[in-house]
Amino acid sequence: MLQIGGVLSGIVLIAFGIGAIVLSFNGRSTVNSSLKEEQITGSPDMTPDAIAGEVSAAKAAQSKVMSQLQAAGVNIKASPIEAPSCSVAGKQVDTGSEARCFAHYMRIHTFEATSGLTYSQMGRYTAKPGTPIKFTDGLGGTNDSAHALTDPKTQQPVNNGRRDIWVTYTALTTALNSSYMATQLALFGVVVGVALLLAGIGFIVLAYGALRDTPTGKAEPVAATSSA
Repeated sequence: MLQIGGVLSGIVLIAFGIGAIVLSFNGRSTVNSSLKEEQITGSPDMTPDAIAGEVSAAKAAQSKVMSQLQAAGVNIKASPIEAPSCSVAGKQVDTGSEARCFAHYMRIHTFEATSGLTYSQMGRYTAKPGTPIKFTDGLGGTNDSAHALTDPKTQQPVNNGRRDIWVTYTALTTALNSSYMATQLALFGVVVGVALLLAGIGFIVLAYGALRDTPTGKAEPVAATSSA
C-alpha cells in the first residue's frame, strides 16, 4: 500500500509540475506576443545617459515650483525624479522587463510636461488669471471651484488639461507594469513546476527504494556487521 501510494503521489506531482511549466511558458509567450502587436519602440533618449539632461531639467522645474508653493505656505513635498538604469532606445518592446523599463522613462517624460508635479499635486480646474499662488498648484491649476475659470456654455469649471497627462500616463504604465508582473508570475510558475517534478520523482524513488519489500512480504532487515 505504501509503495502504491508513493508511486501514485509521485505521478500526480509530476503531472502537476509538467502542467505548471507548460502553462507558465504559454503565459509568457502570450504576454510577449501581445506586447509585440502594440509595436512599441523606445525613443532615442531612453538610455541613462541620453535622459540625464531631461532629468536635470525636470528636477530644476520641480524645485522652482516647490519653492514658490512652499513660500506661499502650501504643504507639499517633491516626488523623486531618477533616471532608470535600463535602456530601450530604438528597441521594440516585446518582453515584460522592457515594458517596465519603458514605463520608467514615460514617468520622466510626464514629469517634464508637469514640471515635476504628480497627479495628486495638480489642480483639478484651470485657475483664473491673478489667482493667489496658495490657491493653485503653481502651474495655473486649482482645486477651488471659486478660483476656477468657468465655461461660458456649460457654466462649469474648466478642467485642467495638463492634469490629464497623468491620466494617460497612469493608464499606459499600468498595462506595461502588468505585463512585467505577468512574466514574473510565469517565471515563478516554472520554478514551482520544477519543484513539483523533483518532489514527484522523490516520492517514486522513495516508494521503490526505502519501502521495498522482500518476496515474503516483509521489509528487508539491515545486515549486521560482525566484529573481528
